[in-house]
Amino acid sequence: MRKLLLILLFTVHYSLFSTAQPPVAYSASDIYLGLKKLKVLGSVLYLAAHPDDENTRLLAYLSKDKLYRTGYMSMTRGDGGQNLIGDEQGIELGLIRTQELLAARRIDGAEQFFSRAFDFGFSKSTDEALKTWDKEKILSDVVWMIRKFQPDVMITRFPEDSRAGHGHHSGSAVLAREAFIAAADPNRFPEQFKYGVKPWQAKRIMWNTFNFGGNNTTSESQLKIDVGTYNAVLGKSYGEMAAESRSQHKSQGFGVPRSRGQQFEYFKLTLGDSASKDILDGVITDWSRVEGGAAIATQIDSIIKSYSFDNPSASVDALLSLYKTISKLQLADNYWRERKMQEVQQLIEACAGLYAEGATTEQYVAQGDTLKINYSVIDRSNTKIVVKGYYQFDGNAPEGDTYKSALNELNKELEPNKNFSYSKTILIDPIHEISQPYWLKEEMTKGSFNVSDQKLIGMAQNKPSLEVVYVVNIGGEDFYIRKPVQYKFTDPVKGELFQPLVITPAVTIKPDKNLLVFDRAKEMIINTSLKAYKNIQLSDPKLSSQLPPENYLNAGWGDFAKGEEKNFPIVIKADGKRKQFFFTGNYNEHLNKAIHEIKYDHIPNITYFTDAAVKTVSVDYKATGKNIGYIVGAGDKVPDALTQMGYTVTMLGEKDLTFDNLKKYDAVVAGVRTYNVHDYMVNAYDALMEYVKQGGVYVVQYNTNSFAGPLANGKIGPAAFTITRNRITDEEAKVNFLQPNHPVLNYPNKITEKDFDGWIQERSIYEADKVDSSYASVLSFNDPGEQPTSGSLIVTNYGKGKFVYTGLVFFRELPAGVPGAYRLFANILAKPAMKIQKSKLKSKKG
Repeated sequence: MRKLLLILLFTVHYSLFSTAQPPVAYSASDIYLGLKKLKVLGSVLYLAAHPDDENTRLLAYLSKDKLYRTGYMSMTRGDGGQNLIGDEQGIELGLIRTQELLAARRIDGAEQFFSRAFDFGFSKSTDEALKTWDKEKILSDVVWMIRKFQPDVMITRFPEDSRAGHGHHSGSAVLAREAFIAAADPNRFPEQFKYGVKPWQAKRIMWNTFNFGGNNTTSESQLKIDVGTYNAVLGKSYGEMAAESRSQHKSQGFGVPRSRGQQFEYFKLTLGDSASKDILDGVITDWSRVEGGAAIATQIDSIIKSYSFDNPSASVDALLSLYKTISKLQLADNYWRERKMQEVQQLIEACAGLYAEGATTEQYVAQGDTLKINYSVIDRSNTKIVVKGYYQFDGNAPEGDTYKSALNELNKELEPNKNFSYSKTILIDPIHEISQPYWLKEEMTKGSFNVSDQKLIGMAQNKPSLEVVYVVNIGGEDFYIRKPVQYKFTDPVKGELFQPLVITPAVTIKPDKNLLVFDRAKEMIINTSLKAYKNIQLSDPKLSSQLPPENYLNAGWGDFAKGEEKNFPIVIKADGKRKQFFFTGNYNEHLNKAIHEIKYDHIPNITYFTDAAVKTVSVDYKATGKNIGYIVGAGDKVPDALTQMGYTVTMLGEKDLTFDNLKKYDAVVAGVRTYNVHDYMVNAYDALMEYVKQGGVYVVQYNTNSFAGPLANGKIGPAAFTITRNRITDEEAKVNFLQPNHPVLNYPNKITEKDFDGWIQERSIYEADKVDSSYASVLSFNDPGEQPTSGSLIVTNYGKGKFVYTGLVFFRELPAGVPGAYRLFANILAKPAMKIQKSKLKSKKG
């Protein structure tokens, strides 16, 4: 039995758990629902392209009502989207959206999985999406998850054609359909079989049709299911649960109201057997599915019948008996035996009121340093529980490895409702992996992450950096209870909190800038900080040989105390190279990492590491004016770029948007989605227009028209225009100069096609249309096979000043150091205000 338990321990799906949450507390209602779930042997895998694509109402219904094992596989982590709550983009946004998905799953009860596909931005073509992702690579990921998860039915959110509205959407449907077939073929991706999976044929794959975005794909001839029913045990309808789940996508502004009452979902068969009444028609979903299951079903019925909401611990003995019965099943496929043993163990722990944790008062611990861990277990019932001991486990060790240390024996019988605690200081292995998200460990391609370890593919996040595995005897049966070691602390406002324990290098190096933009300067000085996470002496305290000798540090800098941070200047030459920094430590460690942290209240703290480096870019540009006022919108890094250009940037809030204050700025810039996130922009309209009228320059970066508020009446510029969903997704799309003599293309920098070289991800989003005749449309682009659009940059005179609306993605290009973006943005900000000579600025037909 012990051997079997250890095997089960390593088959736990880590995507079920968050590594920065207090241990889950199960109510009597939760336990009752769990008992009913023991009777159900069915599984459904939902597939789409991005975080927030999933149908949370359906997931909640499948998980909480039908009690199926339910999973959502998102092809990407949403790295290429926009961010409504901060300035994180790209990889950082993907990290945020990963945690938002996990928060959603904790509410709707589904599990979360990912492929290695990277969200490279909006795509208008299925072929482009699949080619960029490397179709065969991502197809193998989907096949892998099907073989691991073994879904009876697969469901896609999108169709394979243009009705999907996005190349990623339709691409996810193509991959799902092809994987449905390939997963059952032993000749497809046979290298996966050595990791314990086998070919798997789902019963059917269906498309969950929809009626949104002006596109109704539903039909009364399709399978129709009411998923808006009320769960009396939980006190909520699935529409209410779905709203709570979807509202976790805060970076996307997807808070939604709770819905109550009938809510129908529709399904159209893609491949496989047809279904007329239920998604799992024709699938055996009870214990008759497995040989010897009839007796187990009878046991479960008896446990449910005798279950006491007032005293769940009365069910422990019966659950122990059930556990032994299931463990004795001799099956060709152990999938359901292992799943149900895990579920029964969780119910035994919950019924016994067993609480266990591993915690530390340290948020960070360095490789090679020591860490005090506080172990705590309490029996909140009258169940006899003996803590035999614990294993201290390296959570980053490959699955299947034996424990690194022998059992730490305790042999403590727990007294009812009395906490048993124990502390021990351990040594962190000097070569323990740092806490780096597994998909960021290897260099990625444009369209996908590289993950060499097959067993990690599909996982939502890393295993915890450290884990404690308690060996607990309940009623004569040994159980292995695995808990993450977490940083536990008390916030004076929020109370008891848990955050991930972060394994760090001994020292981190962080330049105050990761990009330097040179115009005519030969060199610049940046400040760099070194922070020690343990006591350390840098035996060779100098920077990389890429830097000149004047950057070497004096030997006196070599000693660091734990927690100490030292700052020093570095001279950087303007040679267009990427400068990497490193130090050598006590044991010849190559210390070259910068630490990055992302903190929001609705998700766990996120930490990741990059090589400590600064990118240098030489840009031949001229800039006029000096003082810029910046109205912060949803968040972007444009102000940092403006500072690099030599402007003095002042952040503006609601109280600053008066004419008397605005008039001291040469230009005022509205950050991305300013009008979407600040209602006060309605009231600021008159002051901003007066500022322009008196000679100011007002630049508005993209906003969306999908939010109510200021955009509803179009009061952004001095004359009317609308904001569309038009975008140019080809970052290499040819630029057409509609107004080649326009000052914005000539002063103070002459803009040419070369200035549009090297752009990343896209050209423009949320472009203007139906513009008043007073606006000059300066540029046009078109994606392959489409007509040109001319709303990426519109400019108009108003009084003595000028107003600009632009969908050009400066919020991506400027932080990326794209030279032409700097030159064009300098022109957009330029004073004196332009004088449009209408005779020279007639729009060219595009």
